[in-house]
Amino acid sequence: MSRTTLLGIGGVLVCAMIWGTTWYAITLQLGAVATIASIVWRFGLASAVLFLGCLVFRQNLKLTRGQHLAALAQGAFAFSISYSFTYASEGHVASAIVAVTFASLTFINLVLFRVAAGQRAAAVSWGGAILGLVGVAVLSGSEVLGTGFDRRAALGVGLALVAVVASAFGNFFAWKGQVQGSAAIPSTAWAMAYGTGLLVIYGLVTGVEFTIDPTFTYIGSLLYLALFGSVIAFGLYFTIARVIGYAMASYVSALTPPVAMLVSVLFEGAHFGWSALLGLLLVLSGQVLMIRAPRIAA
Repeated sequence: MSRTTLLGIGGVLVCAMIWGTTWYAITLQLGAVATIASIVWRFGLASAVLFLGCLVFRQNLKLTRGQHLAALAQGAFAFSISYSFTYASEGHVASAIVAVTFASLTFINLVLFRVAAGQRAAAVSWGGAILGLVGVAVLSGSEVLGTGFDRRAALGVGLALVAVVASAFGNFFAWKGQVQGSAAIPSTAWAMAYGTGLLVIYGLVTGVEFTIDPTFTYIGSLLYLALFGSVIAFGLYFTIARVIGYAMASYVSALTPPVAMLVSVLFEGAHFGWSALLGLLLVLSGQVLMIRAPRIAA
């Protein structure tokens, strides 16, 4: 593997470690503050930090009309829709289950980029993505079966799947911005700002109260989600995706379950049996195939 690919894989691992802990941090945001308000505070703060960083390091924040439209669509899907459903799903199932469900993002990315952008992927990539998808089915299926097809658990998994599809479209529009020549960090800053703005509009229309919980737990988790889970992780993710491809970069979502499962066991009292371990093994095996697969594009 080339040095660029190795650096990309290293970036994916860093994102996986950060995002593997953010799933639990999200649960600390649920309760006293409306979900939409918490997402607004998170990405509003994150976009402000990214804009400030661009100014400090003299990165051009000006985008063309086409680049702004791509950033708007990216923000709508990746930050507004995806995270609204992600936070909602964590109110129904353990955070690790939501993290595991996101491991299907790679397969959905491959399908979306093949259909919408005409990009071809090697057969090994499809094999790795399908293994990950099967692993997700085993893992989330074990949670639903473990509760006797409890409607609450099924709803949580369903909401998470909607969030995954929205994230895939967010990746697609991030790629559209890349094709039109926008830089990774400035376009991510604009996308977060647009996503935040859309949620503010939605909140005002639906009567959401934009309050904040002054407790250490809420403020601490908010700062962690905004600075580490959003500024660092998303900035790094969308940067490396331009180097190694969005399908392979999105497999970061398949590497977060081990971290998320450990955190869920330690802090949420979750229990995972042999079926969960089998699903995790399938997901990780898929990642090995994705790394070994040659990148092919139309």
